[in-house]
Amino acid sequence: MTAMDLDRAWDLHPQVSVRPEPFGALLYHFGTRKLSFLKDRRLLTVVQALADAPTARAACLAAGLTEHELPRYGRALAVLAQSSMVVGRTS
Repeated sequence: MTAMDLDRAWDLHPQVSVRPEPFGALLYHFGTRKLSFLKDRRLLTVVQALADAPTARAACLAAGLTEHELPRYGRALAVLAQSSMVVGRTS
């Protein structure tokens, strides 16, 4: 799996619900009926920051990630994009 373009704006898909849990979060896509588990609370923070950030990189940095951590989180976001949990922002 390759990392997503962190210099692009991304959002949660409008049909995705996020339920924070002690281990991270559950993401449920009402359109595809897919369920994703986020086992990292910092990834949850990144996902929640996407809507207000101009880019995924900005969301990651706002969540306190270092440049060194960006490739790993970029790959995790790419998995979420592949399953349509997050989508590229069009406007």
